[in-house]
Parts: sequence; C-alpha cells; structure tokens
Amino acid sequence: MPKFFKETLADSYTIDAYGAFILDKALIVQALHILKEKDHYTFLVDMTAIDYLHVKNQPERFAIVYLLRDQNFKNLITLKTYIDSSLATQSITSLFKSANWAEREIWDQYGIHFKNHPNLKRILNHKEFKGHPLRKDYPITQGQLCHQSDDLMDEMTPCLKTKGFTPQDELMFLNLGPAHPASHGTIRTFVALDGENITCAVSEIGYLHRGFEKSCENHTYNQIIPYTDRLNYCSAILNNIAYAHAVEGILGVDLPERAKFIRVIVGELSRIIDHLVCLAAILVDMGALTNYWYLYNPREKVYDLLSKLTGARLTNSYMRIGGMSHDLYDGFENDLNVCLKEIEQGVTEALKLIEHNRIFHDRTQNVGIITKEDAINRGLTGPNLRASGVAYDLRVTAPYYHYETFDFDIALGSVGDVYDRMMVRFEEIKQSTRIINQAMQRLPKGAICVPDHAISLPPKKEVYNNIEGLMNQFKLIYEGVKVPASEYYRAIEGANGELGFFIVSDGSGTPYKIKVRPPCFYAMAAYPRIIEGSMIADAVLTLGSLNIIAGELDR
Repeated sequence: MPKFFKETLADSYTIDAYGAFILDKALIVQALHILKEKDHYTFLVDMTAIDYLHVKNQPERFAIVYLLRDQNFKNLITLKTYIDSSLATQSITSLFKSANWAEREIWDQYGIHFKNHPNLKRILNHKEFKGHPLRKDYPITQGQLCHQSDDLMDEMTPCLKTKGFTPQDELMFLNLGPAHPASHGTIRTFVALDGENITCAVSEIGYLHRGFEKSCENHTYNQIIPYTDRLNYCSAILNNIAYAHAVEGILGVDLPERAKFIRVIVGELSRIIDHLVCLAAILVDMGALTNYWYLYNPREKVYDLLSKLTGARLTNSYMRIGGMSHDLYDGFENDLNVCLKEIEQGVTEALKLIEHNRIFHDRTQNVGIITKEDAINRGLTGPNLRASGVAYDLRVTAPYYHYETFDFDIALGSVGDVYDRMMVRFEEIKQSTRIINQAMQRLPKGAICVPDHAISLPPKKEVYNNIEGLMNQFKLIYEGVKVPASEYYRAIEGANGELGFFIVSDGSGTPYKIKVRPPCFYAMAAYPRIIEGSMIADAVLTLGSLNIIAGELDR
C-alpha cells in the first residue's frame, strides 16, 4: 500500500465506499508526485471523468478519477478529485506523458479544463463540435456535421519549434492517411519532412467515432456486449470477456469452472488471430506477400470455427454476464486441433522466410525504438510494452480464470524496436497454443452460466413450459441484470495489452457510465514521438508493429 502517500497526506484525504482516495483538486499533482516518486506507483493506467448530474449527495457535479499501478503492476490505486464550478484543474502531463491524450479526451467529452496542458484540444470529436457529449444533459440523438478538416498546424508549429524549425523553413508537409492502406484504419498522421526524414509528426484520430460509451448509458448490461465486439474487431471475444469480467466483479459472482476454461480457450484463440493479422499486415507493408498467406489462411480457419461456435465470424457476441450464450458444440475439439495445427505450420513457414533474412533484419531492427522507461511513462501495455523488456502481463501479475496454474512463458524483447514487437507476437502465438492445449485437457463438465436467475437466463424448456420461467426471461431481457451501485475497474490481458472497463453503476439494469481503457489509445498517442527522426518507410512499419486498431481508438 502507498506508505508515503498516507503519511504525507494523512489529514488531506478520505476514502469513499468504493475504495477510492478522495482529495482536493489543489493536492492532486502533489499526491500523484508522491505516489510516483516515493511509493513507486509509476504506471498511469487511465483517467476519466464522472458527471454526477443525476446522483444525489455529491459535493460537485463532476469528478476526475485517476487509476495507477505500482512498479510491479500488482497493486492498483484509485484517486478521485471533485471539480468545482470553475471546471478546471491542474494537468499531470509533467508527471505522466500518457496523461496528454487522456486529458484531451476528458476535455473533449466533459468540458473540464486542464491548466498547463501543452495542447488542450478535441481528440475524438471534430473541431466544429458544440458541447460535450458525455455530459448527462447532452442528448444522445444530437449528431453534428463537420464541414472543414483540421490542418493540424496548431500542433505542428510548437513541435517544430522544439526541433529548431519554423513552418516557413524548407520542409515538406505530408499527410499519411486517414484513407491509406499503410495507416491500418482511419488514422491520420501529419508529418514535416526534411528530405525523407520525419522531423515532426502529429497524429489525429476520431474519424470513426461511434459513441460507444454514450450508447452504453442507454442499454442494459447484456445489450452492451455486441458493442464491445466493435472495439478491437480483430479479437472480439476478448472484448466480450473483459467487459463481462468487469461486470461480474461488481456482482461478486464466481463463474462455473467449465465457463472459466472455455473463456480461456476462446480468449487465447482470439489472441492468436489478432497477432496473426498484425504480423501478416506488417509483412505485406514491407513487401513480404508470401508470409501474409502463410499467416492469414490459418486465421480464416479459426474464423470458420468461431462462426460454427458463435454464429458469427468477426463480431461474435459470445459472452453473457455470468457465463456465455451456449456451450461448445460436438466436435469442437477436433476442429480446434485442426486450426492449431495449421497455425503452427503457418507460423513455422513464415519464420523460415524471415528469421535469418538480412532484408527483414535491416528493415526491422533498431527501427521505431521505445525504451523501457518511456514505454511505461506513455502507458504502453501488452506486446508493445513486453517488447521493451517489461514483464507486465495481467495473466501473471493479476491472474484470473486459473491462469496462475497454466504453464506458459512471458515473451520479452530487449530493444523495443519493430523486430522485438513482431517476435514477441510470434512467440505469444506459441504460448497461447500451449495454454489452449492445457485448458482442453483440463476442461471439466458442468454448467456454463452461474445458477442465479437474477443474472442468467433460464433454460428455454422452462421459458416455454412454465410461467415462472417466462416471467424470469422477460424481466431479465426488459430490465437487465441489476448491478449493485459501485465505481469499479477491472481488466484482462487483451491481445494488445491491458483492456479494462471502469463502470459506474447505480443499482439499475443500465450502467450509469462505462469507460473503456483501450490499449491502442495510448500506443497511438506514443506513435508520433517514436517515428520522429526516422524515414517514411520506417514510420509505416512502426505503425504496423504497434497494431493500432481504429475501433479501439474511437470507441
């Protein structure tokens, strides 16, 4: 626990019913500095705001929540500060580089100003947008059109100044994206070129903004599951699992053993196909088309299996609060073994072509380097962080679903370059295969949903044959699962890193607020600084190696 924080600020904080430390906003920078420097809470997981407009007995309408982990990534602490009518507080970008985009998001969505922020402007909504959409008094049906794109020179000019340039110097300004095959999604990167070298870079997201978090406030907990599929659509089931896992944490339910093992199996399978498409795409970016087919064809086999299991190829919506929609089908194990064998063969063939390939090494080694310290400070997680040599994996540091009992290794890099990020993913495919094989061997029989009629739908036999079952189904569908009042964060190890959900529940069947902590958001925030000083061709590979998924960025 944070010893120095408690000693230094002993009379300056209270602890709310949900375990958050409540501080005055004037003390928040000092408190975070103590936590980081003295108590070694060096990792800012996420930031968000809460609008308490419809909640009684709150000191102010708005509050900001800070989530931090310690240097060993085992302990999580939550700080909260209420924002008075000035709607302003101090920026913490001087402490955590990852706070830059996080604070911009809060300003964009809630209208809370961060003093001393280097560039406080909209990030998800366009520059002509009026109002702040996650405020409770903003109508969900009020869309707004954008008539003119942003030239991004307001961000580019100060960046150039730090490098000793001005916009009037002989530089070439170029847009990479948002509609370009190498941008891997609706992402725009505006670069200033000195020859072919990138002097400064600025990235813009928001082209796919679909209002996930606002939509969650108008749907029951189970109705939200299909929306989670659309976050990282390359590993949709992991999104299902992360969200259901968070809600189940508030409910305090323990899944049946069979459900836990099935989640491990399909979750690791989702991790594999996510890595396959990442590696296949980046190899195409460098002209290695043969490798693409070695990796992409096994992914198609897995999609056939998932389609047979869940009824959908890409967006599966397989999980439910308290379990899953249905059990594994007869013959699943045989189909799974065929998929795993093809994955192993495809990875082997792809590695044969690149492991000792001079061209591949020259294109990937010492390119797009991010150091261990900078990766932590910028909020990177998953393969991107482990490639820099940081052994942070929630399956190990905060295990769930019996992950602590599985025999697998954490894949680590040493340099933090494109090569390491690719090779970590290749190794993680092998480790996920090991986990799946162990889980299938240990898969028990039994129920796949918790035996609680307030959470899980009754069997169809009961719905069709007795009035109690029919009423139970109707109430659960119409009113939703009643989740106790709470402010709660829980995460799993997604394909690209820490995938968490901060949920504010008010006791009803509809969440008061949901904030997703997407790993790609912080990776994309780091991207412009990583590519500065490199060439355009290297920037393309660096973006591919970070595996940015646009649906996660714009949620």
